[in-house]
Amino acid sequence: MPQTITLPNWNQLADRSLAGDLISREEALAVLSAPNEVLLEQLAAAYKVRKHYWGNRVRLHFLLNAQSGLCPEDCHYCSQSKISTAEIEKYPLMAQEKILAAAARAASLKAGTFCMVLSGRSPNETTFAKFLAAVREVKANYDLKICACLGLLSESQTQRLAAAGVDRVNHNLNTAESHHEQICTTHTFSDRVATVENVKAAGITTCSGGIIGMGESDDDIIDLALSLRQLEVTSVPINFLIPIPGTPLAGLQQLNPQRCLRILCLFRFLLPSQEIRIAGGREVHLRSLQPLGLYPANSIFIGDYLTTPGQATQMDLDMIRDAGFVLEE
Repeated sequence: MPQTITLPNWNQLADRSLAGDLISREEALAVLSAPNEVLLEQLAAAYKVRKHYWGNRVRLHFLLNAQSGLCPEDCHYCSQSKISTAEIEKYPLMAQEKILAAAARAASLKAGTFCMVLSGRSPNETTFAKFLAAVREVKANYDLKICACLGLLSESQTQRLAAAGVDRVNHNLNTAESHHEQICTTHTFSDRVATVENVKAAGITTCSGGIIGMGESDDDIIDLALSLRQLEVTSVPINFLIPIPGTPLAGLQQLNPQRCLRILCLFRFLLPSQEIRIAGGREVHLRSLQPLGLYPANSIFIGDYLTTPGQATQMDLDMIRDAGFVLEE
């Protein structure tokens, strides 16, 4: 006889999440393994939690790949790593005028946050000083929050970012600690945690999430979410792997729209008050079900990603409006 799985009461799960209770691992596994027939019930429960903290507002973030490629790390998912043979643009830190032009576009698209990303393990002093100067210019000219993604950062570097006006620093944990060595060997999971802790110590808002679809187990997904909860991360981008040709994970296909939606629901139950952003891979894996992702998540990137294109801007704005959501001012 096939084993009968007892599903949680999704509405009660939402109530417990709102009360601050940590749902059990068994319940978390049930969220991920539930049949498609109850997906709308899960989404409704996740939206109950999302609505409590975020109403029907959607935050927009704009991403700039300000320095591309040339990275000494071996992250298996990344087209910019030293082991990747993907055909991408490679360039050092953009000139300040190009960064300002990108900030102008972000502002015109009504993005609240301008995310500036530099490839590499950690910026050298020359690059770091130029980056800080660019941050000050953007802050002086545009009403944008700035999120910096610069790799591994020391305590002194995060303090200097705070002094320059950086509002948020992104450094993803990427996956569970137990799965990290399958994804990267040139730095450790602890190195990533240390960077997040340095960001917190500098008084900067923390942004850290993961990449789903890299061969991890359901327990790994839960462990990633629990690590982010323990670190009290404020903003959580959830990326869905785009298996880029030329990377070790090329050809890996583990996701479909329904699984992606269940994962977003799980993160909302485990991280009830956090900003949860549907990041890279949204268009590839959620496809026509993208609007449903806004029921557990309250934030998206608008425009392109690092080395892969995003959906047309007007399509994103139409999607938000047609689903009954509004842009966060």
